[in-house]
Amino acid sequence: MFATPMFSKSASSKKLFLMLCALAVVATGCEKKEAAAPAEVKAVDPYIVEITDQLAQQVKLHTAGNIEMRGTLRVPGTVQVDEQRIARIGASVTGRIKDIEVTLGQNVKNGQLLATLNSTELAQNQLVYIKAAQQIGLQTKAVERAKLLQEADVIGAAELQRRQAELSAAQADLNAARDQLLVLGMNESAIDKLSSTGQIRSYSNVTTRLSGTVISRKVNLGQVVQPAEELFIIADLSHVWVVAEVPEQQVDLIKVGEEVLVEIPALGNKQYKAKLIYEGDIVNPETRTVTVRSDLQNINREIKPDMLVSMLIQSLPEQKLAVPLQSIVRENDNTYVYVQLAPNKFRLREVKLGPDYNGMVNVESGVAMGEIVVSDGAFHVNNERKRKELE
Repeated sequence: MFATPMFSKSASSKKLFLMLCALAVVATGCEKKEAAAPAEVKAVDPYIVEITDQLAQQVKLHTAGNIEMRGTLRVPGTVQVDEQRIARIGASVTGRIKDIEVTLGQNVKNGQLLATLNSTELAQNQLVYIKAAQQIGLQTKAVERAKLLQEADVIGAAELQRRQAELSAAQADLNAARDQLLVLGMNESAIDKLSSTGQIRSYSNVTTRLSGTVISRKVNLGQVVQPAEELFIIADLSHVWVVAEVPEQQVDLIKVGEEVLVEIPALGNKQYKAKLIYEGDIVNPETRTVTVRSDLQNINREIKPDMLVSMLIQSLPEQKLAVPLQSIVRENDNTYVYVQLAPNKFRLREVKLGPDYNGMVNVESGVAMGEIVVSDGAFHVNNERKRKELE
């Protein structure tokens, strides 16, 4: 009567036992799979890249090391006319302007006529010269006559000496008159012509004593001018000065005779080589600066006086760790280089840069002395790394 229930209970227990065993097996399998899953995922560093042998042929390497570098001091300045290549032209005699032969900005040659003026002063001095020349003729004849009379024992030696003294005085007057004409602007040939013809010419020429450009004209037709007045300024602009003010703290960087760079914003920030020719002897007490001057060639005349410039002066040389400029990779406003880990294997590393100099750039942090970095071909290596990231 109780056999069937007991059998049923035993069968149920057995069934339950089998189900529990099955669940245990499943759970164990899951645990094994879960434990095995992490082992199958291989960690990949996105900053490491391995390149092919073919790409490696396009890559050049550089060993980071110290080089002699110079910083750059940038000081504002202006272009000025070279005072040693300038002529301030005025009239040599008082007179009224009759003709003006040149215009502002015109190129002129040495000795070229700039203007003509009419001068009564010049005419009067020419007349004095003519009279002095005539006196020479008269006094010369008087001395010759006195010599004949003395030989005939008509006059004494004292009279001959008196007439010879008068001839010497007349000669002195003639020399003085000639010198005055030279001061008033007449040349030797014009004075000789005046002596032979006796014809007075009251016109005086204003000529240039320098080949260059007319950069100033302060005269008009009919204007009465004096010798002290400045009528024209002629400047040779084949060389100009660049004048700048250097802070007194950096004045030790100034070495007269060294080369500097001059950058001109008006000419597209074009840079020119100039030579330092002057360093001021005093410090401006208001600005605490020292005036420096450099000589700049201006063969094409593209540099104009009064242009604003920047003078770039190199600092004293220092030993600094550096890599080639082409090693630098820029991404997201950061700078990187590729450092070699093994042949054809490189790691992208962020670096902090200092100033650059002659194709090299100072590395302040990120690269150690003796590490090998990619120089030429860093762009290709970076593209290869990005390509593999997308795979």
